[in-house]
Amino acid sequence: MIFQKTPTRSNNDLELNRAAAEASAAAHDEVETVVGPSVNVEGDFASEGNIIVKGSVAGSVHTSRHLSVEQGAKILANVRAGSAKIAGEVKGNMKVKEVLELTGTAKVLGDIEVKTLIIEAGALICGKVWMAGLEAEVKAARNARMPIKKSDETMVVPLA
Repeated sequence: MIFQKTPTRSNNDLELNRAAAEASAAAHDEVETVVGPSVNVEGDFASEGNIIVKGSVAGSVHTSRHLSVEQGAKILANVRAGSAKIAGEVKGNMKVKEVLELTGTAKVLGDIEVKTLIIEAGALICGKVWMAGLEAEVKAARNARMPIKKSDETMVVPLA
């Protein structure tokens, strides 16, 4: 039988082991779902992690984290994401909680609701854009509008 003295660990060794464990846990949190270039997904697609789309998705796409749609990829669905970067094509409404970045090759056909929008030259959007943060100002502007009286019988009220 061979006995070996257990080496004592210094505080530096313990800190390195703790840092390595935290890095491993962080890497696990960054696990991504990848829809490859030859993959066509039909139906609702939901993930709690990051999603990278290189192929096509038809249905709905939802993640609380980051969505990346690469150049040549297509999403024919409504999208909800924590943040997103679009280089491909999205045909559907998008609701992004934080930042939406549209690269120069992006095409979005649908309404966008987002907090922060970054658009590179060349990106195409066909739809309405609603940016969070101005709700109070919009409500005040709508409330400030008074009906315009044309005659005693007819009253025109501007539409919101």
